[in-house]
Amino acid sequence: MSRIGKMPITVPAGVSVTVGEENLVTVKGPKGTLSQIIPKEMAVSLENDTITVKRPTDEKKDRALHGLSRSLIFNMVFGVTEGYKKQLEINGVGYKAAKQGKQLVLNLGYSHNVVFDEPEGITFDVPQPNTVIVSGPDKQQVGHIAAEIRKKRPPEPYLGKGIKYSDERIRRKTGKAGT
Repeated sequence: MSRIGKMPITVPAGVSVTVGEENLVTVKGPKGTLSQIIPKEMAVSLENDTITVKRPTDEKKDRALHGLSRSLIFNMVFGVTEGYKKQLEINGVGYKAAKQGKQLVLNLGYSHNVVFDEPEGITFDVPQPNTVIVSGPDKQQVGHIAAEIRKKRPPEPYLGKGIKYSDERIRRKTGKAGT
């Protein structure tokens, strides 16, 4: 039995969960509404503010989908209650970020500024010129937007200039050895 898949999910107060036809799970909470189609092989049941996911057989495909389905539902419940956030750090001389309205404007050493619009449900926060916080209820979307921002100037190994996650460690290389 899947250790992750068999764990029940407790639904906190203020969150409503509905399981529709074709396993469409919709979670509504204070931070927004998320919905996800769970594979039809999985049986999703909701009783007494507890969600359980059961699999029909012990085939390899069903075992793989069991833990995945439970994790997707748990991430939705956690996202609408507390939300997810990714913090990015900008290193480099003259590299900085600013928020103008609903846009994130990055100065990354290019001849132009890089501009990101806030997608629906995602918010950018710039507490300092070298820090960007991407937050929202959808874990996948927050991670994707943070990766897109990082992709505009990934950190380089010699001086460490670029955009990196706050918990990321950059492997540094030594410069050219003089002979």
